[in-house]
Amino acid sequence: MNDHLYRWRNKEIRKQVAVIDGKESPTLILKNAYYLNVFLRKWLEAHIWIYHDRIVYVGSKLPKSLTDTEVVDCTGKYVVPGYIEPHAHPFQLYNPYELAMYAGQTGTTTMMNDNLPWLYLTNRQKAFTLLEDFMQLPVSMYWWARFDSQSEINEEQEIFTDEEVQAWLQHEAVVQGGELTAWPQVLRDDDRILHWMQEAKRLRKPVEGHFPGASEHTLVKLKLLGVSSDHEALSGEEVYNRLSMGYRVGLRNSSIRPDLGKLLNELQDLGIDSYDFLTMTTDGSTPAFYENGIINQCVQIAIDSGVPAIEAYMMATYNAAEQFHLEERLGGIAPGRVAHLNILSDVNNATPESVIAKGKWLKKDGQLIDQDVEIDWDKYGLGELALDWQLTEEDLQFSMPVGLKMVNDVIMKPYPITIDANTEEITNSTDESFLMLIDRHGKWRVNTIIKGFTETLGGLASSYSLTGDIVLIGKSKSDLLLAFSRMKEIGGGIVLVHEGKVIFELPLQIAGMMYKGKMPKLIAEDKRLKEILIDHGYQYVDPPYNLLFLSSMHLPFVRITPLGIIDVKKKDILFPAIMR
Repeated sequence: MNDHLYRWRNKEIRKQVAVIDGKESPTLILKNAYYLNVFLRKWLEAHIWIYHDRIVYVGSKLPKSLTDTEVVDCTGKYVVPGYIEPHAHPFQLYNPYELAMYAGQTGTTTMMNDNLPWLYLTNRQKAFTLLEDFMQLPVSMYWWARFDSQSEINEEQEIFTDEEVQAWLQHEAVVQGGELTAWPQVLRDDDRILHWMQEAKRLRKPVEGHFPGASEHTLVKLKLLGVSSDHEALSGEEVYNRLSMGYRVGLRNSSIRPDLGKLLNELQDLGIDSYDFLTMTTDGSTPAFYENGIINQCVQIAIDSGVPAIEAYMMATYNAAEQFHLEERLGGIAPGRVAHLNILSDVNNATPESVIAKGKWLKKDGQLIDQDVEIDWDKYGLGELALDWQLTEEDLQFSMPVGLKMVNDVIMKPYPITIDANTEEITNSTDESFLMLIDRHGKWRVNTIIKGFTETLGGLASSYSLTGDIVLIGKSKSDLLLAFSRMKEIGGGIVLVHEGKVIFELPLQIAGMMYKGKMPKLIAEDKRLKEILIDHGYQYVDPPYNLLFLSSMHLPFVRITPLGIIDVKKKDILFPAIMR
């Protein structure tokens, strides 16, 4: 079977049909199930027959032959389709494999994933082979085709070539173009990206936008340019306006913006009673946010906010499948659909007690079922980070007149530096720290001061960043050198040093960007990282995202990038990177 489009071979289809004729036995039957029929929007009682990874029958009959068939009595239980995460960034410290398997435990059995890391961490051939490995997972893994880097990088034109983007768009595992963060360029004159958008639409793949706070004028033009959906509405009114123009809208509940309950309440106040064009997303939240699951938590918030239960489940299943033109395969419980099913103890409790993904139990009666699937990251050149250069005291020269001031987790403004940065240590009487972005190959560096990240921490070194380069933040140059040295020694990761001692380290063994271990352990480490930073004066919400957002050119107002310190709106390089 081609897992991406679920094209079963003729031989397999004949066997599935033979089950209906009684010549083959189902592999699993959910008996007396009270299931959600998404087509009728009703709860119906039926027996659900599954043959390996496909639902073959839903109705009142039971097969005559039950040879080697597992029969589970679902009397008193509710069965809904597996949940779909329509907008995942599967590399926020965790890796796609561990995230997918963890998501499946609470009912999220399909994920639509950002492909950005594969574009600069490996080559296309290896990336496409890696996508084939993900096909072996019980959780369905689909991908986007990015059109831009979200930052300003030296290799932008080499990475985002027409050949590369077209190859990704045409891959069967890729279900959308975007997310489109470079929309201002497209509005101005970027016909290259506009061509890719049109090619996506020709392939019947939607184009997703990234339009926080966009005006009606802008949204109309972007719709004309071919954008299909957006997940960046900041209010119920913004959701309403997008819906009225024909956008599909992802309601976000993320670690940076846990907006879902607020958005739903505002939509109800605006008289919205149709949810057909709405989905829900956690937008690549950081590990600690996922302690209680992923899309199951979104469904729960919707139900608790007064959304009719059927509509809440529809947003998490059929609506998302329809957005990607996959409703014939995903998002429903009916003949021909992939066997992604969640068994609930109560219609108002969205966290399933049992989960079936591609016909396999991920969780049964509350007990997790081990899956004999692994990913060999080293095969794709995604092993530990090996840096063949060293940071020196000469690199730690900070003479920029302009620094970066954190306003909140996503906004940074330029500010005039008044402190003496030609010193070994910045005094603890200020919340200013040294900030450096340095090439992972050691070729260039950008040095400045950041205001608002910490009041006392000596040094932080991180190979986890938007561009894959190295971030250094801290008040002591000697602590920065030690943090870098230890980060290099452990093969990449995040290291905190204070007063000459390592006080925290998180190895990121996959290319210096992703953790190799299990999600529960990573969740605990993410919490500990934040606790330590808070002890040193950190006052925001999401440290891992702060590290990513340092270079994110889709956020206001100034960023530190591989090209230098850049004014986001004007795209002017205020201070260029320095070659080492």
